[in-house]
Amino acid sequence: MSFLSITKAHRTPPGISLSLAHRRWRRAVGWILFAAFFLVSVLPGVATAAGAGASAAAITEEILADLFPGGGTLGPVSGNPPARPVYRDSGVVGYVFSTRDAVGSVGFSGNPIDIYAGLDIKGRITGAVLHAHNEPILVIGIPEARLIDYVSQFAGIDVSDRAGVKPASNPAKAAPDVISGASVSSAVIRNAIFRSARAVARSRHILTNGTKDRLDRETFSEASWAALMEDGSISRLRLDQKTVAKALGDVLPPGDQGDSLFIDLYTGLISPPRVGENLIGKLDFNELLGGMAANDQIIVVVADGLYSFKGTGYIRSGLFDRIQLVQGASTIRLAKDRYRNVETFRIPGAPEFREIGIFTLPAETGFDPLKPWRLELLVNRETANLGTLRAVFPLTYTLPARYRLAATAAQDSANGTQIEQGAQYWIHEWETRAVHIVILGIVLAVLSGVLFFQDRVVADTKRYHLFRHVFLVVIVVWLGWIAGGQLSIIHVLTFIHSLLGEFHWEFFLLDPVTFLLWGYVAVALLFWGRGVFCGWLCPFGALQELLNEGARKLKVPQVAIPFAVHERLWPIKYVIFLGLLAVSLHSTNLAIVGSEVEPFKTAITLKFARGWPFVTYAIALLAAGLFIERFFCRYLCPLGAALAIPARIRMFDWLKRRFQCGEVCNLCAGECGVQAIHPEGNINPNECIYCLNCQTIYHDESLCPPLVAQRKRRERRQALAGDAKGVIGGDDNDRQ
Repeated sequence: MSFLSITKAHRTPPGISLSLAHRRWRRAVGWILFAAFFLVSVLPGVATAAGAGASAAAITEEILADLFPGGGTLGPVSGNPPARPVYRDSGVVGYVFSTRDAVGSVGFSGNPIDIYAGLDIKGRITGAVLHAHNEPILVIGIPEARLIDYVSQFAGIDVSDRAGVKPASNPAKAAPDVISGASVSSAVIRNAIFRSARAVARSRHILTNGTKDRLDRETFSEASWAALMEDGSISRLRLDQKTVAKALGDVLPPGDQGDSLFIDLYTGLISPPRVGENLIGKLDFNELLGGMAANDQIIVVVADGLYSFKGTGYIRSGLFDRIQLVQGASTIRLAKDRYRNVETFRIPGAPEFREIGIFTLPAETGFDPLKPWRLELLVNRETANLGTLRAVFPLTYTLPARYRLAATAAQDSANGTQIEQGAQYWIHEWETRAVHIVILGIVLAVLSGVLFFQDRVVADTKRYHLFRHVFLVVIVVWLGWIAGGQLSIIHVLTFIHSLLGEFHWEFFLLDPVTFLLWGYVAVALLFWGRGVFCGWLCPFGALQELLNEGARKLKVPQVAIPFAVHERLWPIKYVIFLGLLAVSLHSTNLAIVGSEVEPFKTAITLKFARGWPFVTYAIALLAAGLFIERFFCRYLCPLGAALAIPARIRMFDWLKRRFQCGEVCNLCAGECGVQAIHPEGNINPNECIYCLNCQTIYHDESLCPPLVAQRKRRERRQALAGDAKGVIGGDDNDRQ
């Protein structure tokens, strides 16, 4: 007989038929497929920018040595675009980032490409490392070593200058030459590095004045042509023949009724990625930005109709004589050398246009993207009687408020860059996440009340179970998916390494939710053991329990593992933890890779918005949990193992037991979802998740056999006493 017995609860019902078992298995398989469909198709839909920064989070101290010579302490991923600050002496000296996180970089092949890079607070790239790519150039004989060497040559480049156009000002270094035979892929890499570095620099006020509003050149979201027109990202001017003739003081062309189209003109600022990247595509947009200086701007001019805004004069003179840009008292002539022709837009819903042109406006022109401006259409007409007639038709443009970022920080007056001090930075993080801190405080206060007054809380079994299910939903949805409060074995390893090295409280204070959770868990370990976190505050554990509860309601058969097998399986998680700890002492990077045994990042932090191998693994564990409650927690979780070791010194043992437990009754053991109760009746604190289910039975006079026996004896005594009183009363009546 197999050691895995299929039951409805924890025991095999007598007389179960083979056909019934088959029907139950078919039903179980159906629900597994349903759960898989739900997790793959529904949950990713709720994923938002929370997954941002996943690649930057993988930058380790070892990688930092290549990105930031001299090293430092890495802070957590934060900001838009995501980046990790580098601290020295509690001050920020720069940032490290991933181009994939920052701008969603893609290669020439259209597949994702990711480069790790460092940036100091003076706007210089300190180092770059090729992390991942799928470029086809390696297939045609270009050795990967050349690509890696090419990326490393970006160290020392000032990102405020034009890439490959003129030498950087400080130090005197320009972008490296492209790789012979791989010029397109080289340019794609260069553009990704420059655009990402500039986005990080602008958002941290390295290239901008932190006391002034600035243009949002980092945020991207999908948009259609209609959406850009509706919110004012693109302005439009439509002229018919009659309007133009009236402005010129001329007569209409013979046979023209005046309502025929003269020109349908559009313009807009496309420096914001929501406009430019949607219009021309990510690859072309990156290429466009790569050849510009950091503070140059881009506009687009689009037209349809009889009249061409380009004309032919620019071919000879180098200047467009039919359009010009006016802002305030300044007139900016649009030049041929800053013009790029576009055949068609990539954005959904865009009509076919006769001509599309993109113009770069260098910073030295004085153009301010935050101020209103107008594109003037110049129309000249030669007549026999009146000579040359001229008219100007303005197309005004005002930047939509969504592209304006308000000033958020003061600028350091000494060097013109924002320098965040470590202490000030963590205080700022706490102020920013004040709402999350308050909600977390309420959640922890409620849980503390449950733990301290558990006897009263579990007295009403139905209400307690309802409360617990609601609490677990809050933990999954709010703490896990919204607040990002999923603790991980990486936190434990980081803490251990900080104790072995140089410990700084500021580093741990940078994430207030995680810091408060760890503080509470540390106290709970001393009071109650590891079960408080695993049973109440772990979002992935809560998700497993809720899904298993749903499976039970739908009569999915549960797999009961014999205790002798069960206790030989739970050491696996301790082996995993010790293995990760040993690996981390050799290589933090390998430990981070190994920590993927935890599906927490996939299922909770990134809400399933990851590659299919990670999603498949997480779903497989959740599917196993439909049949074996908290399968991952019981046998594989290294974090649970790490918490169980110090939890041995807990101060209190508030879970009550009776001498009959394990002797004449095993009801609690059968109802324990994680089989933490031994057959002889004692509770294993290393495995207990403190769900208090055994305590509901302990206090329930209708379930706990010793209490049931006591209740029946009490009822018999009361019945006998009532009968005796009735007899005595009857004798008195007879005597009367």
